[in-house]
Amino acid sequence: MRHQRGAVIGRDGAVRDVAEALRATGEAARILLVTAEAGMGKTTILEQARRAAAQAGAAVVRLGWEDEDEAEDAEDTADATVLDAGCGLTVEDPDGCLPPLTAARRAQVRAAVREGGASALSAFSEALTEASRRTPFALVVDGVERMPQRSADALALLLRVFRPRGVPVVMAGRPGPAAEPGPARLTAAADQVLELPPLQPADVATLVDVHVTRRFGRPAESALADAVSRALGTLAGNPRAVLSVLDALDEQDLVELDGRLCLTLPDKRLRLTTGAPELLRFGWPDTPADSRTIKAAIVTACVLDHAEVHVDDVFTMMPSAGARSLEYTLDRLIKDGILTVDPQGRLSFAVPALAAALRTLPLQGDVQGNSARYIKRLADEFGAEATGRGYPRLADRVAASGPLLDDALAVPLLLAAARQEARTNWPRSARAYAAALHRLTPQDQRTHGVLHEASSLSLRHGDHEGLLALGTPLLALLDPPHTEHTEGVEKPAGLSSVAAAWVWAALHEHRAPCADSVHRRLGKVAGRFPAGAGLVALGGLYGIGPLSARPTAASLHLLDTSGPGHVRMPLPKPTELRLLTAAVGSHTELSRARQQMPPDAIDDHTLDQLRGAAAYADLAGALAAVLGDRYVAAPEGVAVQYRGMVRDYLAGDWDAALAAARRIEVRSRSHAAAGTPHLPRALAAEIHCTRGDVARATAWLDLVPDTATHPLAARARLAVRYWSGRREEALEEAWHDARLARKNGQLAGVERLLLRILSLAAHSDQPYAVQQALEEVETLHEEASTPMTHEALLLARGIAHHDADSALTAHRLIKLRGDVYLSVICCLYLTRVADDPRRWLTEAMGNAHTLGLGGPFRTAVTRAAQQRNIPVPRLRQGQQKLTELDIRLVRMVTDGATNRQIAAELACSPKTVEQRLTRLFQRTGSRSRRELTAAWLNGSLTQTASGPSSLDDH
Repeated sequence: MRHQRGAVIGRDGAVRDVAEALRATGEAARILLVTAEAGMGKTTILEQARRAAAQAGAAVVRLGWEDEDEAEDAEDTADATVLDAGCGLTVEDPDGCLPPLTAARRAQVRAAVREGGASALSAFSEALTEASRRTPFALVVDGVERMPQRSADALALLLRVFRPRGVPVVMAGRPGPAAEPGPARLTAAADQVLELPPLQPADVATLVDVHVTRRFGRPAESALADAVSRALGTLAGNPRAVLSVLDALDEQDLVELDGRLCLTLPDKRLRLTTGAPELLRFGWPDTPADSRTIKAAIVTACVLDHAEVHVDDVFTMMPSAGARSLEYTLDRLIKDGILTVDPQGRLSFAVPALAAALRTLPLQGDVQGNSARYIKRLADEFGAEATGRGYPRLADRVAASGPLLDDALAVPLLLAAARQEARTNWPRSARAYAAALHRLTPQDQRTHGVLHEASSLSLRHGDHEGLLALGTPLLALLDPPHTEHTEGVEKPAGLSSVAAAWVWAALHEHRAPCADSVHRRLGKVAGRFPAGAGLVALGGLYGIGPLSARPTAASLHLLDTSGPGHVRMPLPKPTELRLLTAAVGSHTELSRARQQMPPDAIDDHTLDQLRGAAAYADLAGALAAVLGDRYVAAPEGVAVQYRGMVRDYLAGDWDAALAAARRIEVRSRSHAAAGTPHLPRALAAEIHCTRGDVARATAWLDLVPDTATHPLAARARLAVRYWSGRREEALEEAWHDARLARKNGQLAGVERLLLRILSLAAHSDQPYAVQQALEEVETLHEEASTPMTHEALLLARGIAHHDADSALTAHRLIKLRGDVYLSVICCLYLTRVADDPRRWLTEAMGNAHTLGLGGPFRTAVTRAAQQRNIPVPRLRQGQQKLTELDIRLVRMVTDGATNRQIAAELACSPKTVEQRLTRLFQRTGSRSRRELTAAWLNGSLTQTASGPSSLDDH
């Protein structure tokens, strides 16, 4: 358990309760039992409470015990022992808190000890009572579950029958089985039982952040705490387990983004520290497991890393062991809570981090060999195909067996299992197809059909990673003499649909197919197919890779989805692909593409969604709008995560949008399937720049090459370079980017770039540039005629001509569409030209607080307020739920404690207390200690605010 400047994270309430029990001597004395599982922080809480009680003037001594097997340790503590009950219990006072016993009392205790039994405990109790009259003190007993039975029985009898009057006793220990009498007697002797619950997620996040900051010097991204909790499973709120996982991390497992450390490891690789004692503490805290059980746990962990395991499968892992022995081992693992079994009989580790740690330990035994021999016996008996159909779960084991199984046996078995599981367990089916293709050669007649089946399966279920893995066998087939196409024209048995599926998956990971650093040659070859070329061109228009020539209408009809194994595919039809392509272009082009769609295939609302997605290069959003229920994509893919980022950006939740950008960036650096996410980087740069953090905006923009020509990237470059002081250069390059995009037919999103040029030109007092930008927006609207170009035109007229009516109409349309930042811009200009400037400035400030806008916005607000001679609204933050540390601070203020007294309690400096109080005043809207105390006493600080922040003029 770690501390944060003396405060135990997530345990302030428990520390306070224990400290109060230790201070409650005399008539108020009571017995408190603190109980929790191993690693929950019991010892830390006792120590922290002891310090707090000592600071309040209370004396605390330790009630220990003597272990017959630890005579040497007993000698080490002999100097600290002031009283011995003769039945295994001792009072240790290393700090000298207690007065020495009188000679008569000491003689009485010794005589009673020689007599033993109840007489010894009675004399022991009377001695403690006498000492407490002279110096009030409390007794602390830690680790009662480790007490020998003799000492535990004596302690229970002491507390229940011979309780020392006026002496509070605090015990701590793990809950024991109900059948054991010792723990039950101690629980019965307690006046109060304090059960420590697991840490709340917010406390886990704080613990992770504090530990990571101390160890690596930078705070942790919130997603790191979530990943640790998932890896810990049933131990998610266990402080020691959390710290164990963090201690196992190395600096190369983390990457710094936005000043925070983000995790690059997948969840399944997070592990507990691999010391054997540490693993035994978490896996078997009560009764250590035997070597046979630990070996079975290691084997199971290794097999689960690459295969799904059912209860029945365990008996095939180690066939050399007897059935009775395996049954006992499995029962022990499940009974101890190491393994869990779902209703389908599938095994999994209750704590995935324990499984990851077990996999690092040496494995004794030939697991692969045992699996291979078992599979061979079944295949010899039933045949390879029948074995695959009858035992499809063996497919993962076949894949893991590698060269131990011949291809002649493995391939038929894998294919039979893949086809058997295609409808009921598609992930296992996809793995079986991939394993079969890894063994098949291009010359094998089955390879072509298996590729079709595998790509069809992965495509239907949005398995982009699986589709990308098909690139190697696809390229092998496309190489001469296996290829069946010439100059990009396919023969009837071509691989158009497989190539298109590969390009489709690459686009969803923001990998430019024809410029892909991993499969550059494959991307170029796949792009030679008409179906693949159409998707490659679509990706370029949506900012994924360079722009390429759009396919002709005739070539679009060559899209083949009728190959072996193919059914109704989620790939866009030729008319749908034409509509997706036209959405980035002119209104005329889009209208023609829509006319070629079936009647009522797409309504006006869906068309607006498509054009809105195209403006932000949101490929997943555009595909969802056009394909509807047919669209299936992996939620962890870059395109889908970017869709959520755009949604958060427009809704004004910029913190969530930046968190999505960091997730995407981590995926691009740590996941082999992911590409280079230029557009998420550009959008993150724009958010930081708009907030006034040019340094972080520059860090993101440096990751975006100048060759990225999408208007969104150009918009971010303009903002960052302008506010970095390169104003003329930024505006000149932005004009070039806008004209280049229009020349390339990439109109979607240009309106926001032109609007930014216009607003920055107005900010720099360049009326000619303002008028030029307005004319460009007007021309663009005539050509594109989208809702976003209409809004941009109205707002541009409001800025250029000080036209309040145009700005008002733009504000109404923008709010209806849902773009918080653009509505802030509208409100700022309405502040300058509308009749009621206070209203618009107040709304702008309220939304700006939601967005977290910084320096440039504050400057604009001040200028607008001065221009209209109105006060700048002061934002009063809404109430937020107080943390345990906040509540502790408020309570001490309410009790009248000074800053110095609070600093002593929290183990920090008075200056730190002053800073915390200042932040607390700001968060609660209080102006003094008196107002803070009044708010606490009337209960208003215990509520969580759900409404918007209020604004007052000053």
